[in-house]
Amino acid sequence: MSVPVAFPAALAYGVCDFAGGLAARRAPVLVVTLVAQTAGLLILLPALWLLPGRPSVTTFALGAVAGIAGTAGLLLYLRALAVGPMGVVAPLSAVVGAGLPLVAGVLSGERLGPLTVLAIVVALVAILLATAGTRRDAAATTGLLLGLAAGVGFGLFFVGLGATSDDSGLWPLLAGRVTSLTLVTALVLRHRLPLRTRHVVLQPELAGPAAPVSVPAPAPSPVRLMIVSGIFDSTANVLFLLSARLGDLGVSAVVVSLYPVVVVLLARLVLRERLTGMQLASAGLALGASVLLAAVG
Repeated sequence: MSVPVAFPAALAYGVCDFAGGLAARRAPVLVVTLVAQTAGLLILLPALWLLPGRPSVTTFALGAVAGIAGTAGLLLYLRALAVGPMGVVAPLSAVVGAGLPLVAGVLSGERLGPLTVLAIVVALVAILLATAGTRRDAAATTGLLLGLAAGVGFGLFFVGLGATSDDSGLWPLLAGRVTSLTLVTALVLRHRLPLRTRHVVLQPELAGPAAPVSVPAPAPSPVRLMIVSGIFDSTANVLFLLSARLGDLGVSAVVVSLYPVVVVLLARLVLRERLTGMQLASAGLALGASVLLAAVG
């Protein structure tokens, strides 16, 4: 039952990360996060009454811890997307982000059938293949390290949400969002960061020297990108929480972590990053994993 809910979450996370990554190339990461978190909070508030639950101290505590971990991961992730190729950063952070909840789920007693295990392996291979063929310079290395650290934050965020009770509704997400927004606001005020943007165009060389030469596309408004990122982030968080409660935490986390395929495809369509044969194979394997998980979900 969880898989059909986790797939839309993966799509939403992909759009969120792509929009946020583009915005982080034109404005400070803290500002991007602040605007996105604010937009996400405004979307989350009415959802609390659509999916009611019982708030508690434990719920707020778990949500706050998850929010801190998720915010740390998001700041590192957006910075990684800003300095490194999206086709490397997104998949590697997703592997770590999926691995931690998967291990936590198995340790907590979740039992995975053979077909589910096969689907998870295929999905993880698809995530790794999405990195193939991208550039390997100093910026890419920095992006890789930041992406791995971001994955730890995302994984802890998923584990924290998965530990909340089923009757808590969306209150854990609210606690996490308020906590993260408070921290980011304090950091922005401390550093006195203005909403600075840079005039850029979407250059194909972002994908590396193998990218085809083409006419640069005009870049959209960074504030608009931040708002889009925040809206899709909150949507994805709600869908993930519902997915984790409907089924296994580990399976939900792996399905949601297919979002790098969305990022890679958007990078191809918008930034004109060239897809290698392995990246195309990654998309095919991701689709195959989706079919397998749907069959057992």
